[in-house]
Amino acid sequence: MKRFHVHVRVNDLDSSVSFYSTLFGAAPAVLKPDYAKWMLEDPRVNFAITAAASAGLDHLGLQVESDEDLAVMAGRLDAAGQRVVRQENATCCYARGNKGWVSDPSGISWETFHTFGESTVYGNDRAPRGAAEKPAAEPAACCTPAPAPVASGCCGGSKASQ
Repeated sequence: MKRFHVHVRVNDLDSSVSFYSTLFGAAPAVLKPDYAKWMLEDPRVNFAITAAASAGLDHLGLQVESDEDLAVMAGRLDAAGQRVVRQENATCCYARGNKGWVSDPSGISWETFHTFGESTVYGNDRAPRGAAEKPAAEPAACCTPAPAPVASGCCGGSKASQ
């Protein structure tokens, strides 16, 4: 069974933990000085927040239960015309796992991942080479490659924000 994943950057972790704990009716399953995560069953979602200078959507994703499920998801993304950037044995968000990254046609980062262990550190994996950089004032999260710029369409300029 898959679990939807949402990762949001927040300006004030403590007030955000209070807000989301009240909204979800549950305390975070993981709470660190710079990070919190709720593993909810209704709705079935892995909702994470990270303290950051600029608030907003960090990335979306699908958490799977096995590397075989991860390979199926990578096949679907390949079929959709997206190049999957794979990371094996990555440390990210106080967890260890295998993952694949893509950007959707609008430039939003999507992560597919299988977690197989915990970590005592936030992370040490790196954004794939060639990923767009976040503003210099805020380094990219350990596990979040910024989306690649999207070619301009009929109704505006190019989009590179997430």
